[in-house]
Amino acid sequence: MGAIQEFLAKDHERLDGLLSRADRIPASVDTEAYEAFRKGLLKHIGMEEMILLPAVKRLSGKPAALAEKVRLDHGALTVLLAPSPTPAIVSALRSILGPHNELEERGDGLYEQCERALGAEAPSLLEALRAARDIPPAPHADGPRVMASVRRVLAAAGYSSALKG
Repeated sequence: MGAIQEFLAKDHERLDGLLSRADRIPASVDTEAYEAFRKGLLKHIGMEEMILLPAVKRLSGKPAALAEKVRLDHGALTVLLAPSPTPAIVSALRSILGPHNELEERGDGLYEQCERALGAEAPSLLEALRAARDIPPAPHADGPRVMASVRRVLAAAGYSSALKG
């Protein structure tokens, strides 16, 4: 496991822990843990979208092989962070994060592909990832239009059944 993969996989573990804290009581959401998860997930996605994937494209002249799928997943995850948290939202996030994290962390997954493409630039990119700033979350948005948009984005990413109810 390369240093970038280790760094980002540890962040996945941290985020998984926060999400587990957020839904440890059935039929409710611990908003403090959820908001820490939300802020952390936005930063994590930002590190990948604004630092890692552009660096790979710049150095190799083409996007990482899994970049398109990862970006669809990021869109699905991000749109789920817009509405106020509910047990259904947390469940949908969890149903996407499991396969998504596996896609990034597995052997020959996104992180391994990126480290290969980055070559000697990997250490400086790791420092850029470590120095990444938080992305402040927007206020939650609720209502039928928001939920219709959420469902459209989930369907486009292949997760039409992720949000039940």
